[in-house]
Amino acid sequence: MSTAEEAAPPPPVSAHETVEAVVRAQIAKAFGGKRGTVEAAVPTIAFTLTWIFTEDLKFSVILSVALSVVLLLARIVQRSTPQFVLNSLFGIGIGAFFALRSGNAEDAFLPGMLWIAVVEALMILSILVRWPFLGFLLGATNPDDPIAWHRDKSIVDLCVKLSWIMALPGLIKLSVQIPLYLAGSDYVFWLGIAKVALGWPVYLAALATVGWMLARGRTAQPTT
Repeated sequence: MSTAEEAAPPPPVSAHETVEAVVRAQIAKAFGGKRGTVEAAVPTIAFTLTWIFTEDLKFSVILSVALSVVLLLARIVQRSTPQFVLNSLFGIGIGAFFALRSGNAEDAFLPGMLWIAVVEALMILSILVRWPFLGFLLGATNPDDPIAWHRDKSIVDLCVKLSWIMALPGLIKLSVQIPLYLAGSDYVFWLGIAKVALGWPVYLAALATVGWMLARGRTAQPTT
């Protein structure tokens, strides 16, 4: 055996042997766990409750933004990733701009609804053309051939099913929030309730369904 052959490193071993294991790991990473869930919900709850008790739009906005900043500082002090707080802070900031500009409290929820609508449209389009968005989670784990998953019909079929499940929460949320938004400021309380109750809890239910489906399957990963 030559010296070069002896020095050659062993081939990389995937930490996940099946498609189901990869998708489980990638989805868990994307949603930020329990802390990410709380960080996303707290500013919305604060805005909604403050508006209900004070009907002071400016104060409600300032309080929700301030809470987001406190959560961000806590992340920085603890030297943990601020990604999910920054996402929440960005959303709150855009909502605050819309609400303060129009003077209508319900407009604080409009940017989030528009964002969900755009994301849902892209998600459904990806499913209909059979390039389901969850398939790209698999592609991210295979930089040498990121579309290898798409050449395997069984993997595409699996990702289509899972993608429909993950698209449902946004569709449900919009179907409830749009009528409440159109009803005006008298329904800001219910808009806030809908945003929180139909946000992470519904996504977690979808994840639980996906997890159950993944736990039952053993689809081999594609190879290059």
